[in-house]
Amino acid sequence: MPDPAATALQALGWVLADGDRAERFLALTGLTPDELRSGLGDPAVQGAVLEFLCGHEADLIAAAEALGLSPAALAATRERL
Repeated sequence: MPDPAATALQALGWVLADGDRAERFLALTGLTPDELRSGLGDPAVQGAVLEFLCGHEADLIAAAEALGLSPAALAATRERL
């Protein structure tokens, strides 16, 4: 199974690749771009990325597909952080 921190960072890259999705992520998490940058290594920030995806099934499925994982495996990564 892939490293959970690496998977969360890959998922973050997927989230940030779309401007509207990135704005929604920042709005829902309350993170600022600076907080996001400085917290990349923080398991709480990484968990917020996975929580964001788990909260919207269409994003979870699309992100999992893009990362070559099943949606269940991507969601389970949250528990492994």
